[in-house]
Amino acid sequence: MTHEETWRIMEIIAERNGKTLSGLSKMSGLDATTFNPSKRITRHKKPRWPTIRTVYKILQATNTDLDEFAEIWRIARRELNKAEK
Repeated sequence: MTHEETWRIMEIIAERNGKTLSGLSKMSGLDATTFNPSKRITRHKKPRWPTIRTVYKILQATNTDLDEFAEIWRIARRELNKAEK
């Protein structure tokens, strides 16, 4: 799973639940800015990954099981591969 795929997964989950990334954050009990694009890279230009705890909260809040998560990952991967071509 790449950094880009990880963040696209979050975007897809938000879309499937009729939420913005900010709305998904709040729905999951997180700060509204958790998924802001500006927070995806550290000030040292290194990728910032969501924690397992954050991913768990999102899955729990959206009733997304691991099978659905895996399918969303496949979708994200296909989208990003298509965009690279």
